Formats: sequence, structure tokens, C-alpha cells
Amino acid sequence: MSEEIETKLSAARTRLILDKPFLGALVLRLPMLKANASWCKTTATDAKTFYYNEDFIRDLSLEQTQFILAHEALHCALSHFSRRQHRIKHRWDLACDFAINPMLINDGLVPTPDALYMDVFNDMTAEEIYPLLDEMDDKQTEDQHIYDDDNDSNQDQQEPQSGNNQSQQTQTGEGTGQEAELDENLGGGAKQPPPLDGEEKEQLSVQWRQRMAGAAQQAMQAGKMSGAMARLVDHLLQPQLPWRMLLARYMTAIARDDYNYSRPSRREGAAILPSLRSSQVNIVVALDTSGSISPTEIEEFMAEIDAIKGQVKARITLLACDQALDKDAPWEYESWDSFEAPKKFHGGGGTSFIPVFDWLVADLRQIDLLVYFTDAEGAFPSLQPDFPVIWLVKGKAAVPWGQRIQLN
Repeated sequence: MSEEIETKLSAARTRLILDKPFLGALVLRLPMLKANASWCKTTATDAKTFYYNEDFIRDLSLEQTQFILAHEALHCALSHFSRRQHRIKHRWDLACDFAINPMLINDGLVPTPDALYMDVFNDMTAEEIYPLLDEMDDKQTEDQHIYDDDNDSNQDQQEPQSGNNQSQQTQTGEGTGQEAELDENLGGGAKQPPPLDGEEKEQLSVQWRQRMAGAAQQAMQAGKMSGAMARLVDHLLQPQLPWRMLLARYMTAIARDDYNYSRPSRREGAAILPSLRSSQVNIVVALDTSGSISPTEIEEFMAEIDAIKGQVKARITLLACDQALDKDAPWEYESWDSFEAPKKFHGGGGTSFIPVFDWLVADLRQIDLLVYFTDAEGAFPSLQPDFPVIWLVKGKAAVPWGQRIQLN
């Protein structure tokens, strides 16, 4: 039976390498190891190895075996093992599966019988899916994510026991071999490994990013990289900086602080020394009040703008808009003022960005930067303005021009 299962797994992996070279290259990085059936009912990964239950693999078709191999490899490539942070483990595991499975199905793979899938989660990340799963705690992932400890329950990890244990080293393809303890009293198979520690997670995250970049390059050279996978890789390999850092960097860059070398008066001496001259930066902040931005998020945004404003000596003009400008706008804050939100915003309708730009054109003021806080789902002006625009976007919608910074 073991030989038959190993042949099926090898055949599925080879098919992926030929037909889906991006996924195949990632799967090749995971050594395949039979797991003890006492803990592994289907498949599992610890971001180092692909563990499988023989009975589960036996009941799958070759196409479904390809799916489950690619599924576990994407958990690793997307660094799901290091992105959970404070989130509840079970719900995070569900979100990760809901994020991965649509990608594989849309790429033409045949899902396993109990694979989690919902159309509404297409093109969403695990972080975006997670808050939508409040009513789904009764669902279960088909595979097991054993790279992470469950900090929200008292479940104990299965510890290796003394006895008739032996060490077996397996090396498959390009993957690195890993020793696994076996329990002959329970029919053999690897015991459940311990969860990753913080240092392991960091190291593996870097390794899998490198592997993903290499796999993408191979697939593109072969002309077999789907558009969805290419966009995913491009997004994940971009430098990931917190939006606050990106905004602070941009606002600091436009601050008009410079050195002046004008000749001083004779009474100050003959030397020409530089002196720092500073002028005020005029920034307009626009808030989307169409109902998609919560009051808590607006308060947090205000606090961040206030902190950055204090660093660059900025005068802030605040606008609020859904499909029309707030009737109480604008609110203006000098560089020495505390940046506090108005007690009430009027909004809740549709979304249009045109009123903000029309107001700015009509006001005829000099603008150094417009920062627009929105979900980017609305009507844009047909022409790009002659001042820089930063869109702080909650969600996945695109913008036609300007600098887009992802909030979530």
C-alpha cells in the first residue's frame, strides 16, 4: 500500500511540474512523509514537510492529489505560518483555506471533497477574510496546519514518546531531508512535530519568499504562469511597509525645509554658512464617509495624521464626502493646532470623489498633497489633478492615478 501511495503522490507532483510549473516548483520544496494516523487524518504541513495519511490519499483521484499538494505548498509560500499574530488560530486557519482554494480552483485544479470554498472570497487575502468568519467557527479545515500553536485553547501538542522509536530521514526532489520519529506500535508513520518558534517562522518566511520568486521566474520562462498567480506573486514580493511609514516618508519628502546660502550682513563676518529655512506645507485630507469606513478607523487615521503633521509643519484642511461634500466642510487646522475630528460627519450615501476635486479647483489654493481615505469604490474625476494624491485604500479596489497605499 505504501508503494502505491508514494507512486500516486510522485505522479501528481510530476504532473504539477509539467502543467503548473509555478505550483510544481513549490511542491518540490516540500519533502513528502507518511504521517502516523493517530494525529494526521488527511494531510498536514509544518512549513517544512508535507505529511499525509495513506488512507486519505488512496481515496483521492490523481487530480485531487495535485490539488492537496499545491494547497499545502501555498500555505508555506504565502507564509501563513507567520502572519496570524493575535488572531484566533481556528478562525485564521479557516481564512487561510478560504484564501487558497479559490486560487487553485480558478487555476484549473480539481478540489478535494471537503475543501473550503466560497465565491465571495475570490481574490481576498486571509487577513481580509478573517473578520468575515464570525459565524463559521463550526467549520473545519480539511488539512491540518501544525506550524502554529493554539494560544486560545488548552489543546496540548502530541509529544514524542519513548519506546520503539526509530529515526527516518527522507529527501524528496529539491526539498531538504528531515528526521521524523516513528511509532511502530501504531503502524509507523511520523509523529506530529512541534510548532515553529518565532525564529523558525522568520527564517522560513524569508526562505519561502525566495522559493516563490524562483518558482515564478521558472514558470514565466516556460510561458505557463497564469495571470492570477502572476498578480499574486507580484503583490507578495513587493516591499511590504506599514502604510503609516509610507505616508510619513511621503509627507517628509514634500516638506519645504532646505538650506539657504544667501550672503549674510558684514556684521556677521565674511564666512557664508548655511542656515535652515522652513515654510509651511499645505495638506488636504479627504475622508470617505459613505459608510464603508468605521468611526474607529477615522479616529485612528486622525491620530496618525496629527503625529505626522507635527513632524513636517503642515497646515491641514479636512474634507468629508460621500457622493457630496459634507455641509460643514471644510475644517482647517494650523500646524500648531491639535488635529481633532469633528464631532459628527454627514454621509452614508453613495461614493463619488469628484466633489472633493471640484472644491479644490474652485478654491484656488496651493496644495502640496491630497490624502484620501477611502475604499476606492466610487466615481473618479476624468482628469488627473496637477497636485500629488495619496489614496489610503481599505479593500482591493484600484485607483486610476496617484499613489495607492493599502490600509488592510
